[in-house]
Amino acid sequence: MQINAIKLEPANPFTWASGWKSPIYCDNRKTLSYPVIRDFITNEFVRIINEKFPGTQVIAGVATGAIAQGALVANKLNLPFVYVRSNPKQHGLENLIEGVTNPGEKVVVVEDLISTGGSSLKAVEALRKAGLEVEGMVAIFTYGFPVAEENFKRAECTLYTLGNYPVLIDQALEKGYIQKEDILTLKKWRENPGEWGGG
Repeated sequence: MQINAIKLEPANPFTWASGWKSPIYCDNRKTLSYPVIRDFITNEFVRIINEKFPGTQVIAGVATGAIAQGALVANKLNLPFVYVRSNPKQHGLENLIEGVTNPGEKVVVVEDLISTGGSSLKAVEALRKAGLEVEGMVAIFTYGFPVAEENFKRAECTLYTLGNYPVLIDQALEKGYIQKEDILTLKKWRENPGEWGGG
C-alpha cells in the first residue's frame, strides 16, 4: 500500500484478464523498484525456504512476474535458478523450463501472486514432468480464494505466502485506504469473485 502496488476501489472495480470484476488490483512488480521492499521480500522468502524447505537445491520462478524475485532469492541462497514459461517457446529448443535442471533435484517455486492458483500449479506440473521434486511454493500475496486452496490441496503442493487478503483488508481499514462500509463488499467479492459485480 505504501508504494501503490495495491489499489482498492470497491466503487470502481477493475476487470482482470479472466473477465472477473474486482475491487482490488495487485501489482507486485512495483516492489522491484523499491530496494528496501524488494530486500524485505527476498529475505522473507529466504527465511521461509530455509525453515520449511531446508533441502532445496533449485529455485524456480514463474514467468514473468516472479522471474526477478526468484533470481534474487536464488542469488541470496547461492542456488541454481530456472524459470518456467506459461507456454513453450515458439522457436529454437521450444523450452518450457529455461535453465539447467537434473531429474530428482528438489525445487521450490517462487510466485508473485496467487489468485485461483491455475498458472502457478501449471509451473509445478511442468517441473514435476521434468523429473524434479517440487518441495513447495512461496508467493508474495494470495487472495485466499477457496478454489485456490482446493487446487493446491489437489496438486499436493504446500504454499507459504508473505501476505493475504484478510490481513490486507484489516491494514487498509486501519490506514484509511478504505471505509468500514467497504468491508462487506470486499468480503463478498472474495467469497465468489466470478459472480461478483456481474463479471
